[in-house]
Amino acid sequence: MIVAMHHHWTARAVSPHPAAPAPAEGARPAVLLRAEFTARAPVRSARLLVTALGVYELALNGEVVGDHVLAPGWTSYRHRHRYQTFDVTGLVREGRNAWGAHLADGWYRGLLGFNGGTRDIYGDRTGLLAELRVEYADGSADTVTTGDDWRWSPGPVLAAGLYEGEEYDARRERPRFSEPGFDDSAWRPVELLEFDTAVLFPADSPPVRRVETVTPVAVTTSPTGRTILDFGQNLVGRLRIRVRGEAGRTVTLRHAEVLEDGDLCTRPLRHAHATDRYTLRGDPAGEEWEPRFTFHGFRYADVDGWPGELRPADVTAVVLHSDLRRTGWFACSDPSLNRLHENVVRGMRGNFVDVPTDCPQRDERLGWTGDVQVFAPTAAFLYDVQGFLRSWLRDLAADQRADEHGVPPVFSPDIPVITPVPIPPGNPPMAGWCDAAVIVPWVLYERYGDTGVLREQYPSMRAWVDAVDRIAGPGHVWGEGFQFGDWLDPAAPADDPGRSTTPSTLVATAYFAHSARLLARTAEVLGDVEEATRRHALADAVRAAFRDRFHTGGGRLREETQTAYALALCFGLLTDDAERAEAGRRLAGLVAAGGHRIGTGFLGTPLVCDALTGTGHVDTAYRLLTQRACPSWLYQVDMGATTVWERWDSMLPDGRVNPGEMTSFNHYALGAVADWMHRTVAGLAPAEPGYRTLLVRPRPGGGLTWVRAELDTPYGRAETGWRTADGLLLVALLVPPGTTARVELPGEPAVEVGPGRHSFQVPFDTAPR
Repeated sequence: MIVAMHHHWTARAVSPHPAAPAPAEGARPAVLLRAEFTARAPVRSARLLVTALGVYELALNGEVVGDHVLAPGWTSYRHRHRYQTFDVTGLVREGRNAWGAHLADGWYRGLLGFNGGTRDIYGDRTGLLAELRVEYADGSADTVTTGDDWRWSPGPVLAAGLYEGEEYDARRERPRFSEPGFDDSAWRPVELLEFDTAVLFPADSPPVRRVETVTPVAVTTSPTGRTILDFGQNLVGRLRIRVRGEAGRTVTLRHAEVLEDGDLCTRPLRHAHATDRYTLRGDPAGEEWEPRFTFHGFRYADVDGWPGELRPADVTAVVLHSDLRRTGWFACSDPSLNRLHENVVRGMRGNFVDVPTDCPQRDERLGWTGDVQVFAPTAAFLYDVQGFLRSWLRDLAADQRADEHGVPPVFSPDIPVITPVPIPPGNPPMAGWCDAAVIVPWVLYERYGDTGVLREQYPSMRAWVDAVDRIAGPGHVWGEGFQFGDWLDPAAPADDPGRSTTPSTLVATAYFAHSARLLARTAEVLGDVEEATRRHALADAVRAAFRDRFHTGGGRLREETQTAYALALCFGLLTDDAERAEAGRRLAGLVAAGGHRIGTGFLGTPLVCDALTGTGHVDTAYRLLTQRACPSWLYQVDMGATTVWERWDSMLPDGRVNPGEMTSFNHYALGAVADWMHRTVAGLAPAEPGYRTLLVRPRPGGGLTWVRAELDTPYGRAETGWRTADGLLLVALLVPPGTTARVELPGEPAVEVGPGRHSFQVPFDTAPR
């Protein structure tokens, strides 16, 4: 296990002394904190360590430190509380200095969860904790910290909540409050909080930053007379406005992903108000404002109270997400598939806001384990998520250790919530969701060659498989009672998203076998031979139990659903070649009988195209991918989606919004098909962990005439591309230094090539089979 060296903190957490009880309802205000200090000699270097019980923005001598947003981010605070480190040498000067901060609730104390949410989950007081080490040119040093010399004051942020939005009164600004000489005589003393610094750790994941700005593509008036801005894409962030008007005027900004009857459709937001308000100070030169402590998921904004004519240039959308490095690209000859892929990318960005959330807009935004479990392979292609997901896995393991039975939570960081569906009390074991504890580390190993993540997560992986083994007992079949199962099966009614056509016992037992097998392989990688033998035996026993319970013989299953066959095939539960061939034929028949429309939910969807391809039905997989009738991926594209939806029919064909309680228009789970597009359509996959050997196995189809993909592997850039012409398949390949590629083209024996550029051509019949 990699353990960060613990910093010995001398700072104290400073908090505003409560002048009045915090409001029971609505978002709470942010406060200002400040202090001054003296640098007694010329400064050679200065390093700042800072975190908050809440979220902060800190400035030194009037300059904001860093470009992080919503710092220190969200972790399982009771177990792991992140701090940031900044080089501030250029901001500290000899003589008198000042530092100051805005401090708000954020995830620490703010409203989180469903059905009105819960406040004060981690504590009922916000606080700031900071140390500044200043080294002088003469070799001496001082450490300046937050302590009882700090003072606080109410500020211009009257209310700030992640769900609620932010309310800002510019007339209450305190100009130059973070500069020396500011008169803080009317400010109040802070209170020192007791805080266990043993939970603090240096940031191990990329911070959230402003990564893009988007201007409106249209400004319209709704049928009810509202001014509506359309940004042309569903995005995650907030608005920056430039406005001129009289003091005291309030501009109100409301946000939504879609319109219904020409006005914002806010019903899918549930209890999230997603409303920002700015009260002008009356500066004749104009004013610019962007909220500090909130974010929204939206394409449309309703603007009310604007002084004079609103011009498109007056309002900009600022896109926020964890600042991940883009690593993978895909393009093809079909514009609709390109749009689908771009929707997947945009949906991932909007949901990787410090934790991998399910959705970014409503009263939820939780790190659901099932969603990231199915999407992790896609994420690892599109962006460098190694540090991001390793950090999240550490939180998941910490939350899991708090459970006496070793069961991971269904979302991490774990919080108490009252969900809209009847989940049993406590921390119920949930197949496909809790399995993220095993599957996500294995994905990181496959994609980055990272044995460290397996070693670090090994106790967590073992604890979950052991928990299921105890629950299932000697029969090795489990999943009775409430399970999420194949969540949001398209056949499920709008008011019952968990009513799947595939029994939860089949889903759960299949996942049990899969996780047990991955744990055995992990033990092999780590050299734990005895454990590997034991876990392989367990996986074999679960596979036998699955066959006894759900297999009628000859490759046919008792439960004739797309998800059932996809699980059995992809998780290796049918090993005989003849059985697999028959299962593949039956799966293809089910897909055809359904009109080549989707018949799978959250857990079946990422697997169905692979199950078809692996049994010789690639053309059926392509017909599923390119289907335009609902439910399908391209139905969403045709309906104008710019991100992937939670439901296949989040918007109905008549343009109305699905009446279900769960109707998000930015939910990446069903976009996991992009992994199949990368590996099978483009033919770029890892044959060995970390792409030490590439597997180049494109399977053209779907009427596509060309495809290309690029990936920055741990060894360098890899590229694949193919096109069809004159009865030939023409393939181009770039193999990174220090690696090899196994090339398997249709109808040809496999060949192995080394680093560099290569080209191939083979006969190819473009007619569907």
